[in-house]
Amino acid sequence: MAFFGNDAVNRVNFHYGVQAVAMGAGGVFLLTFLLHVGVSVPATLLAFTAIIAGRFAMRPMVLPLGKRWGLKPLVIAGILVVALQYPMLAEVHGRNVWLYAFCVTTSLGDTLYWPAYHAYFASLGDSEHRGHQVAVREAAAALVGIVAPLVGAWALVTIGPRPAFAAVAVVQALSALPLLGAPNVRVLAEAPGAFRAARLGMAIFVLDGWLAASFYFVWQIALFVSLGKNLATYGGAMALAALVGAVVGMVLGRHIDRGHGRRAVIIAYISVAALTLLRALSIGSPWLAVAANAPGAIVAGLLLPAEMTAVYNLAKASPCAFRFHIFSEGGWDVGAGTGCLIAAALAASGQSFAISILLAVPGSAVAGALLWRYYGANPTAGGLEVPIAVVLEPPAPL
Repeated sequence: MAFFGNDAVNRVNFHYGVQAVAMGAGGVFLLTFLLHVGVSVPATLLAFTAIIAGRFAMRPMVLPLGKRWGLKPLVIAGILVVALQYPMLAEVHGRNVWLYAFCVTTSLGDTLYWPAYHAYFASLGDSEHRGHQVAVREAAAALVGIVAPLVGAWALVTIGPRPAFAAVAVVQALSALPLLGAPNVRVLAEAPGAFRAARLGMAIFVLDGWLAASFYFVWQIALFVSLGKNLATYGGAMALAALVGAVVGMVLGRHIDRGHGRRAVIIAYISVAALTLLRALSIGSPWLAVAANAPGAIVAGLLLPAEMTAVYNLAKASPCAFRFHIFSEGGWDVGAGTGCLIAAALAASGQSFAISILLAVPGSAVAGALLWRYYGANPTAGGLEVPIAVVLEPPAPL
């Protein structure tokens, strides 16, 4: 399997798999834990909007850091700062000072990590195997997600938030270890045309952020409320979803690399729209909500390879992958922040979660149209092989 022949990508995917343990055992409980400790639904959505606004405000600082140190140190720094958010979350009890500290720390960690991570993956990956490489990453995360939410829910209920989130923080920090032997990637001092090259990626990410706000974040809150705000039941529902969808992304990644990107887009976004409708109908019914949550990992396995294959190839073909993802991630912040703010206003006015969840449908339609055009022009998802970064040191063998 040629797509496993890239040692650097294997290391990045190994890191992502370890981090998925932390995300599954702790990250999936971020919003629901705030509700669990007494933060209202509108305030929880506003807190998440504040985190996104903080990311947007901090984002310009990462380019000078990237030019000075390269991408790998930023990825590792982001991993470690993200780890700090979990012990802080354990100290939140309503709207106390720890809630504000949690928001600031999460904004900083996400700002350092995600643009650098995406640029790093785009730079080190192979355009001709991109669908496979993204699919392997997402399949590994889905497999981990079968057990991690069960363990996280058990720990939160049995031993309490402090030791549970402390353990999650340790796992998050350990996810940096596979990257220590990976190459660094230099960020170019100047990259004329970088913003122009990022316009399509930014548009895709604006829509992805809008979709995330309604299809993922609002849904997590709605599911938790529908399940009687029970952490153990919620963890079981998330584990069931991971079990159902563990292998789907691998199949779709191969489909994209064989030149079927448009077909993959149709399948992915029709699935998003159909599941959105089912989720909107399930509000208030525990069993129907669990059934509507179960295909979530399948839809993610369909959606992420179709979307991120295009985005990573566009980034690699751009004058600078890091600038590309700084701009694109800014677009994600605009989409997600706007969606969360609207959802908070709807919740404060007493509207059903169904209205906020249904906002995903028009966003998915426009995103699907953009990706349809991309894969029409790039039927094999190969993109352009343009060297946009310089490797500073060779990767060590696994």
